[in-house]
Amino acid sequence: MQATIESLTDALARETAERRRAECMAHIQSDAVQLALDLLVREPDITGFFRAFIKTLVEESESHACGVWLLDHDGTKCDLWMAHIDGRFVTKESHDWDALTLPRASVAAHLLAEKRGWTETIEYGGTDSRLPDPVQAFNRASGIESLVIAPLVLSTRNLGWVALSTGSTSDCEILWRRALVEAMARQATLALHQSRVAEQSRVEERRQAVLEERNRMARDIHDTLAQGFGAILMQLQAAQRSTAALPPAVAKSLETAVDLARTHMIDARRSVSALRPQPAESEDVAAALVRMTDLARRTTDIPIELEVAPLPPLGGGIDREIIGIAQEALTNAVRHARARQISVQASSVRSVGFRLSVADDGRGIAREHRSTGFGMTSMQERAERIGASLTIVTAPRSGTEVVLAWEPPSFSIPGAADAVR
Repeated sequence: MQATIESLTDALARETAERRRAECMAHIQSDAVQLALDLLVREPDITGFFRAFIKTLVEESESHACGVWLLDHDGTKCDLWMAHIDGRFVTKESHDWDALTLPRASVAAHLLAEKRGWTETIEYGGTDSRLPDPVQAFNRASGIESLVIAPLVLSTRNLGWVALSTGSTSDCEILWRRALVEAMARQATLALHQSRVAEQSRVEERRQAVLEERNRMARDIHDTLAQGFGAILMQLQAAQRSTAALPPAVAKSLETAVDLARTHMIDARRSVSALRPQPAESEDVAAALVRMTDLARRTTDIPIELEVAPLPPLGGGIDREIIGIAQEALTNAVRHARARQISVQASSVRSVGFRLSVADDGRGIAREHRSTGFGMTSMQERAERIGASLTIVTAPRSGTEVVLAWEPPSFSIPGAADAVR
């Protein structure tokens, strides 16, 4: 009888303890939700929210430090985003980021490799054998005896982890900290996910706005410049056909005007095609250089030398930007340089890269004009769009050289920087 009473008493005590524990967990969950809502109201941007989040987590749990580790879009790389250590914040923008002694690479490798941690919270001792040796050494030197890592996990994917380290190791405190970290991590995950969804929506809205503006510009170019050059071309060709005999100089000028109108009409249509992506006949760089150089020779008495070596295959978008830069540089040399000679050279760099040089021996570009003007800005913007470097070397009465150097993004060509000089 006595044994039965003691058994019932033990069972009742266990049930009471479990109920109190469940009530405690419920209170922690409720407090975490309320805290997250308060932080979202007070810190509407995601960076501010997480700064307040990890600071509160450290203070509420009386811990040493808290760090947020985020996965990249592909889920193959992990890196520390921000941390609260010894009462201060550390981010990549902090002046002491590189001086941070935390073994980031070892922690990131462990987070990626520990598959159970992708969906479950894991508790570690400071020198837990499951942790990499550099992490154990760091914990030992920092007096860290307990580490709780909770995933920022959605139903379909993991966004990263929250890691909370402390010097206390009592079972009660560890359970409480684990419950607190899990509860707050769930709220932080929702905030991070919602922020990314909102950012994707803003990016899509901006993309749509850009497409609408490109379509408007394409319509304007088609309805004005392209149609205008087409009309001019028709009138010039009609004049050629209706005139029996003209002085050679006049006939030559008329023929040049026809070629100019045709070329600019083609350029206007190419611009429309570029603004409205669609299948279109493309002109490679070599052919374009021959065409524009030949046309330039017919509009000026300045000798223009062209040297085109075998070029690597380039994508249509890259071709278009290179041709635009070459056209602008050549036009500037013909119209403004007062040169005695102009040289255009195009070649490959180690069979994969591309180098273009447009040089003249004219008066050079005045210092106040080197970074101004639509032509200069246009060339620089075109180079930036394809990840190329554009160098303009000029000096009074010593001429100007425009050098464009491009290489595939996945390639690093030794000495490419020297090739630009």
